[in-house]
Amino acid sequence: MQLGKYSFGVGDRFGRQGKAQLKAVLQARAAGLDITPVWNKSHREHSIIGTRPADVRREADAAVAAANWDQPYFVDADHIGMGNVDQFLDASDFFTLDVADFIGRPADEGLVSAFAAQHRDLVGTLTIEGIDGAFEVSRKDLQSIASKYLGAIAEAGRIYRHIEANKGAGSFVTEVSMDETDAPQTPIEMLIILAAIADEGIPVRTIAPKFTGRFNKGVDYVGDVQAFAQEFEEDVAVLAFAVKEYGLPADLKLSVHSGSDKFSIYGPIREALKKFDAGVHIKTAGTTWLEELIGLASAGGEGLVIAKEVYAQALARIDELCGPYATVIDIDPGALPGTAEVDTWDGETFASTLRHDQACALYNPSFRQLLHVGYKVAAEMGPRFLEALGTYEETVAGHVTANIYDRHVRPLFQEGSA
Repeated sequence: MQLGKYSFGVGDRFGRQGKAQLKAVLQARAAGLDITPVWNKSHREHSIIGTRPADVRREADAAVAAANWDQPYFVDADHIGMGNVDQFLDASDFFTLDVADFIGRPADEGLVSAFAAQHRDLVGTLTIEGIDGAFEVSRKDLQSIASKYLGAIAEAGRIYRHIEANKGAGSFVTEVSMDETDAPQTPIEMLIILAAIADEGIPVRTIAPKFTGRFNKGVDYVGDVQAFAQEFEEDVAVLAFAVKEYGLPADLKLSVHSGSDKFSIYGPIREALKKFDAGVHIKTAGTTWLEELIGLASAGGEGLVIAKEVYAQALARIDELCGPYATVIDIDPGALPGTAEVDTWDGETFASTLRHDQACALYNPSFRQLLHVGYKVAAEMGPRFLEALGTYEETVAGHVTANIYDRHVRPLFQEGSA
């Protein structure tokens, strides 16, 4: 199960853009860049839309067959836990174990003491290649951090072993996700987390930490880019150190759950990967759904009518739709245009207001975030929405492919493309 140095998580809310998404990966390959595509969809998204994990598998397999893709690809059970993992066992071969809710639950004192004893070499002055300066770690620090995270890692171990028992060792990729928590992990916390993962026997291939700043859905990074750059580099260095110290998989890499379109940090990520010769996994799920709306609006006719209806209903149901995403959106209600105004727009005005082009005067991040979480409205349209995607497939697919390749792949992985 070779994930590859660079892998890219492409979510697809409605399962219609697999070919267009893979075309972007093929364009990258033609440019000399090998990227492993990973189709990801969470339990929450399945529940809202009414799909099942098997639908994602069918989409990925069909896209791969149509393109004669002969390289690895994966289907990710995104953000799962023991309560829903069984639904994904047959269809998925990549599992993102979300244990953020278990962080901070005090671990058994005996387990903490045993961990501290086993890893007493971490106490004292610690230097990590690639990080300036040294870290001073006391036994109290070690025990405090272990107490905070051991419960979460134990839960990851429990989920991993359940998957392994059902699918067999080595038949899937494991990611551990800790990004949906309050505070970023420090380099020492990351190291202790990785030591605990190794102790649990989890062959983790990607790990998603919490980074500094806000990763709001569908819009750019909000925060100190330089602080993020330092943090990302330190995390890369810690992973390399942990691989050597604890025997973790040699291809272990960071996973960035971007919430889509974190353009301002793509440059620092690219530079860090070059500096450390490291890999990365990027998830940017919601982008494709928004490109579908952009494509429908640009096509005009019934496509534009549907796009306007989705916005009108999303605006009317803003509290309902934003509730599940409250911690990862920042919408200014005063910046949202009224439905009467939107009804006067032509397709290009709608598309330009939604498209993530910060140089465009029409671009409206609040409008974009609302529609990002408004996919439930389109799902409720049922066949009407899906048929429109088919009717305007060429226009929609062109937007999907160009967005992934030009706005994501090239700035992330190709020098001079920022």
